[in-house]
Amino acid sequence: MKYVLVTGGVVSGLGKGVTASSIGVVLKACGLRVTSIKIDPYLNTDAGTMSPFEHGEVFVLDDGGEVDLDLGNYERFLDVTLTRDNNITTGKIYQSVLEKERKGDYLGKTVQVVPHITDAIKDWIESVSLTPVDGKDGPADVCVIELGGTVGDIESMPFIEALRQLYFSVGQDNFCLIHVSLIPVLGVVGEQKTKPTQHSVRELRALGLTPHFLACRSAQPLLENTKQKLSQFCHVPVANILNIHDVPNIWHIPLLLRNQNAHDAVLKQLDLLSVAKPVDLREWTRRAETFDNLTKTVRIAMVGKYVGLTDSYLSVVKALLHACIACSYKPSIDWIAASDLEDDSAQSAPEAYATAWETLRGAACVLVPGGFGDRGVKGMILAARYARENNVPYLGICLGMQISVIEFARSALHMEKANSEEFDPQTPELVVIFMPEGSKTHMGSTMRLGSRRTLFQTPDCITSKLYSNSKYVDERHRHRYEVNPEVVGTLEEAGLRFVGMDESGKRMEILELPGHPFYVGVQFHPEYKSRPGRPSAPFLGLIMAATGQLEAYVQMQQNGSI
Repeated sequence: MKYVLVTGGVVSGLGKGVTASSIGVVLKACGLRVTSIKIDPYLNTDAGTMSPFEHGEVFVLDDGGEVDLDLGNYERFLDVTLTRDNNITTGKIYQSVLEKERKGDYLGKTVQVVPHITDAIKDWIESVSLTPVDGKDGPADVCVIELGGTVGDIESMPFIEALRQLYFSVGQDNFCLIHVSLIPVLGVVGEQKTKPTQHSVRELRALGLTPHFLACRSAQPLLENTKQKLSQFCHVPVANILNIHDVPNIWHIPLLLRNQNAHDAVLKQLDLLSVAKPVDLREWTRRAETFDNLTKTVRIAMVGKYVGLTDSYLSVVKALLHACIACSYKPSIDWIAASDLEDDSAQSAPEAYATAWETLRGAACVLVPGGFGDRGVKGMILAARYARENNVPYLGICLGMQISVIEFARSALHMEKANSEEFDPQTPELVVIFMPEGSKTHMGSTMRLGSRRTLFQTPDCITSKLYSNSKYVDERHRHRYEVNPEVVGTLEEAGLRFVGMDESGKRMEILELPGHPFYVGVQFHPEYKSRPGRPSAPFLGLIMAATGQLEAYVQMQQNGSI
């Protein structure tokens, strides 16, 4: 197995995940099979209980793993299906070591960070790297490992030591270290500063790892004298100093690396030049250029709880991007804090209230994504009502679907107290209930998680046609609450259609509103499986409805011409 380790220095949030993904894309374009591992040094077992405000979205895998959002980047860029074990955390490592200690597996030895924790890290990496993730048999050729955080962080020290030992054990022809760093420009001087990177590399070398490559993040392309200076003081050849400057869209990053011959340099370091094919990034080039040349935009109202940090909805944003490009539009997302739409805001924050409603009315479609807790729920219900009553295309995901059920029950069935057990457990009109297998005491990994099958109840529905007339679809879930099966009949009599259910027929998965241009709710999270060039069906339907293309598409599906 060949390993490519990506570390970060100076500051966090430099784009190590995109860099690691892009390295993988370039190697894959050379005919190699690539897998990836993300190391998160925090003590949490997984990302499931972490606030989106603090850590961005929680990405869900097929096997139900709740992981860091960078694994979403890996899946989208490399078109692979990862497992929960591809995300290593300090919590997982310590948990596995302590379980062994309790069983007596260490035979009375004193259990220490070195060697026991470091050995567990190495064993985990070597085991997971051999697991195929691309649907083919046998292990991949290269494993790209991203070490989260910044070099020098106390919590990442055991991982750095384990990776140093791994480098020593596999040999220099099987290990490549790429250090991502920042080259800032001070406004007054206007000079590209290399000192932060010098200090970061010195820190890394003091820990026993010397980078083979520097991936330098900057606003503008690096000057030649900046590269010379970095080479001289960081002990990295000039040819191995890669510049990842700001680009119009992230699909340019693999092209940027190819243009600097990063693939040849990495292949040479890993002794893979003899087995690699000439790099082929024609599809990526076409994708990046297509996006750059789009002129028409479509306005999408995103009504959510965590709009203060766009990374909270990263996969939703990417899914909208994929769908918009398929429709030859650029997405223009209008972020609306759901609480700003509520009547209370009209009194407490009249300007925010007026702006939110003006933005909502100016959008071509409305999307209510997933979330937890009751903050902003009233605003989401108002947004769903606005979309339903004004024939504005609407997509509700997870909580967004439950919101549409609550709104419909209140408006169409005059169930004024209709609510979810999550928001009002005492209401006599429960239309959304807690799932029987859930836990009310433990939050981590107690939801309905991972890939589950949804069966279409009728081929005569928009969603089935968007999924290419499939009889079923496998999508990823992450929820504790579901539509109350006891009220389904009443809701359907009033006009709502539940066109997708689980295999038991008791869980409502997809709803539609006949007579509306596009009013769809899905209990699952279709954004997690959206890919560049293969947009998620519900998102594609929303954008086609917003841009006037859905009717023709559905007609073509009926005629069998797609």
